[in-house]
Amino acid sequence: MSSNPVAETVASLMPRAKAELTELVAFKSVADFDQFPKSESEGAARWVADALRTEGFEDVALLDTPDGTQSVYGYLPGPEGAKTVLLYAHYDVQPPLDEAAWSTPPFELTERDGRWYGRGSADCKGGLIMHLLALRALKANGGVPVHVKVIAEGSEEMGTGGLERYAEQHPDLLAADTIVIGDAGNFRVGLPTVTSTLRGMTLVRVQIDTLEGNLHSGQFGGAAPDALGALIRVLDSLRAEDGSTTVDGLTGESSWEGLQYEEAQFRQDAKVLDGVELIGSGTVADRIWARPAVTVLGIDCPPVVGATPSVQAGARALISLRVPPGVDAAQATKLLQAHLESHTPWGARVSTEQIGQGQAFRADTSSPAYQAMADAMAVAYPGQEMQYAGQGGSIPLCNTLAALYPHAEILLIGLSEPEAQIHAVNESVSPQELERLSVAEALFLRNYAAG
Repeated sequence: MSSNPVAETVASLMPRAKAELTELVAFKSVADFDQFPKSESEGAARWVADALRTEGFEDVALLDTPDGTQSVYGYLPGPEGAKTVLLYAHYDVQPPLDEAAWSTPPFELTERDGRWYGRGSADCKGGLIMHLLALRALKANGGVPVHVKVIAEGSEEMGTGGLERYAEQHPDLLAADTIVIGDAGNFRVGLPTVTSTLRGMTLVRVQIDTLEGNLHSGQFGGAAPDALGALIRVLDSLRAEDGSTTVDGLTGESSWEGLQYEEAQFRQDAKVLDGVELIGSGTVADRIWARPAVTVLGIDCPPVVGATPSVQAGARALISLRVPPGVDAAQATKLLQAHLESHTPWGARVSTEQIGQGQAFRADTSSPAYQAMADAMAVAYPGQEMQYAGQGGSIPLCNTLAALYPHAEILLIGLSEPEAQIHAVNESVSPQELERLSVAEALFLRNYAAG
């Protein structure tokens, strides 16, 4: 990108952006305070608040949300009569998982092979830096032509709904004409993409009990009902022979009409082992963007090392169910719970508990904001046309904002393209994508103000 003053300004700011992302990644801001110090998240929140004040934001505040975390808010006034744009990102991150599996320390931003590695570099601390870069570029080239609100969430990865409930309790706070969610990603590096749909999700914990206590498998095995065996039978009932999700009463035959995902490319992106088949039916896009998907996230049972020859008295699992737009997450939760209970064998005692939920989202891609973004991306990515894709993940706040502000336009962009490996070890961000998307956001704000 050259001969564009905004692009030139962003390019000149990239060393500062790297230094700031290094500082932000260093906070171990995982909103699971049983495993990570709350002070790390509080430190990250203060960093964001200080950055907003430095940029001239007013009314900067650390919002204590109902789930015990903090979100950061700030307001940057624009010209009188201008439109208002809300910019969103989150500063909390996923746990690093196996730190020994990282090539470099997860909370130290490290440059390697043209990418910057570190937990949260793409999801979504890089998104905060993207917003800052866009605003700085505009201020250096004539000023920010809209009123800007920034909200940086502190518990998005936990799905505990703190910011959603706070927004519902303070409905005027985040009101805007359009909303840019900086927590999605391009379909691949260099292909500008807006995410037009998000699957919703529900988390359910299931507990199965069969005995008052564990029994010797030699003395009682064969007649004593094994709770772990019952749980395995239940979990297996959630999939058809081809791996498709099968929850009684939940339909799963929808199709995706937009950008398609070639199977060979998906296998490469997902790092599927040679000879291992993909699961489900329909196109890859159908499966990951338009249909429900169940995943067993964890099972509580004895580990192999140290296991004793016992019939297990109890076992439990945590199950995630992603649901596409058009499916109510609350209804899907009830169907999943009913399925688990009805498929529990041998009269075993079963209990289910919902521990998280978020609705699916579908954007109005015919709105003026989408045209403004398409024009901006055409400049930031010369020779490329903006694409529309879905995302299998959930951002529950989108539906909350859509309900609170039904006339607001919502766009989803971001840095979480496939090579970023968000939520996995060795998460990274492409600095080229950070630069281009910052240019695109700046030009979008200018285009939108003029529209």
